[in-house]
Amino acid sequence: MMTPEKAHHFTVGMLKFTLSFPIVGWLFKKNFQYENTSLAKDVFGLHFKNPVGLAAGFDKDGKYFKDMAALGFGFIEIGTVTPKPQAGNEMPRLFRLPEDEGLINRMGFNNEGVEAAVKRLRKRSSKIVVGGNIGKNKVTPNDEAFSDYALCFDALHPHVDYFVVNVSSPNTPGLRELQDKEPLTRLLNRLRSLNEAKDAPKPILLKIAPDLTDNQLDDILEIAKETRLAGIIATNTTISREGLKTSKDTVKNIGAGGLSGLPVKERSTEVIRYLHQKSNGTIPIIGVGGINGPAAAKEKLDAGACLVQVYSSMVYEGPALVKNICKSLS
Repeated sequence: MMTPEKAHHFTVGMLKFTLSFPIVGWLFKKNFQYENTSLAKDVFGLHFKNPVGLAAGFDKDGKYFKDMAALGFGFIEIGTVTPKPQAGNEMPRLFRLPEDEGLINRMGFNNEGVEAAVKRLRKRSSKIVVGGNIGKNKVTPNDEAFSDYALCFDALHPHVDYFVVNVSSPNTPGLRELQDKEPLTRLLNRLRSLNEAKDAPKPILLKIAPDLTDNQLDDILEIAKETRLAGIIATNTTISREGLKTSKDTVKNIGAGGLSGLPVKERSTEVIRYLHQKSNGTIPIIGVGGINGPAAAKEKLDAGACLVQVYSSMVYEGPALVKNICKSLS
């Protein structure tokens, strides 16, 4: 029996192979895409054909964005990308919780490095909006983190449509400390200066954890205003294990990692609603966490999100998920 991680690579590998046949591409478009002009959205200066995106983590290295676009996504986010290649944490590091429709992962930013991603993105022919989710290498101390984010930013800048600063993964030791007010403000201001020096600046978004308190969310809004962030992605995975149907022994045996999928749905919606109301809707929010169908997507949008992303629910709902959401929203 394949592990969840091997099953992921096998599935996307087979998708890529089957889509290499033109007739299959046509069949995918017919069966898995739903197009309607009413779904189009213009957010932070970009045009999205529909509001449903693929969250970071699925296509870490920019290998599959063209193929995943065949499933009807309005945008794809690659990464998290780091400057140097890194293997990530020891396997096994991805676990399914079927009773909860959730996943626990402690991948640890496993990726082939930014240059490998750039090499693939240079050949980009698909018109789909592509975001670049960037992070730091595990061995880089937090006080030197900016150099890692800057390196990824400069390398990816000509090849992606927007950026996401990831300081909220629980699987790189000490990374979430960068969410604290002072280091985060400093990091985002320096990236903003770097961005403004470019001929064509790109939108910069921040991805936050669902485990932040209201006071910390207030800080995020203050930082977003000061650093002129283009938007916020709410939320990443949670370190909480509350309310799970899966047995405590099973969860304990799995160990550390970020929990995603249906168990984070309620909290991510709360965070979206809080940020939207506190900011009077002035900052665009991409909602992610437990979106397993049309009702969950609408819940995020009603709470104040402009766009939504899915990932874990693809495992449980299958390739028709995006079409079902888009059809309902239209």
